[in-house]
Amino acid sequence: MNKNQEKLLVATLAGLVIAGAAAFAIQPALAAGYNVDSPALVTGVASDDTLNVRMWPASYSQQVGSFEPETSVWVERCIVSPQGGSDWCLIERQDIKGWVNAKFLTQIYDADI
Repeated sequence: MNKNQEKLLVATLAGLVIAGAAAFAIQPALAAGYNVDSPALVTGVASDDTLNVRMWPASYSQQVGSFEPETSVWVERCIVSPQGGSDWCLIERQDIKGWVNAKFLTQIYDADI
């Protein structure tokens, strides 16, 4: 393999890595989902624990905040889990915005957010 072929191979591999990262980054925007636009309470979390808020809809994603049980939050939208697991919802309260597992939210119809 000569230098030109080596450079082409490295450039191709770099392009594939960048394309893969970009596809992963926009996945939440493309996932099948539904608008909620309503308040919800954090439920199903132990009284001595908190619900982690994630940057992306995945348990391994970076934590950007947390909420105690019975905290009211605004649910913007949710996405359907492609693997058949729980849905993930994009929530917001004050300066914290991120994704939580939908199984820890209970929709409410009258609350102070």
